[in-house]
Amino acid sequence: MKLTREEFERIVISALKGLPKKIRIRMENVAVVIEDRADPTLLRELGLRSSNELLGLYQGIPLDRRGFFYGNVLPDKITLFQHPIESCCATHEEIEEKIREVVLHEVGHYFGLDEEKLRELGNE
Repeated sequence: MKLTREEFERIVISALKGLPKKIRIRMENVAVVIEDRADPTLLRELGLRSSNELLGLYQGIPLDRRGFFYGNVLPDKITLFQHPIESCCATHEEIEEKIREVVLHEVGHYFGLDEEKLRELGNE
């Protein structure tokens, strides 16, 4: 299933707006971007072999690790990779659900949750 970039962006925006208000208001200095797929150099740095393995990525200093020194910094970045998300979904509804999952996962990293905690929360 493939979407236009505009359709994909609308779903991402909807997923962000669908986050609980108490989470949305705490998100500061973070940019959310969409790319077709991860760059091969990034994949190597992360120890991944295929761009389809990476659906999203958080880059920055998690909120729980920011101290008095944090200021005058570039925004943190949450990237969603459109092609890998689309490739693991058969329907428009599956893409919407996968985008919501990826957004929630990467926002979790923004708040300082590690992979183990995110997996634990995802199983509840």
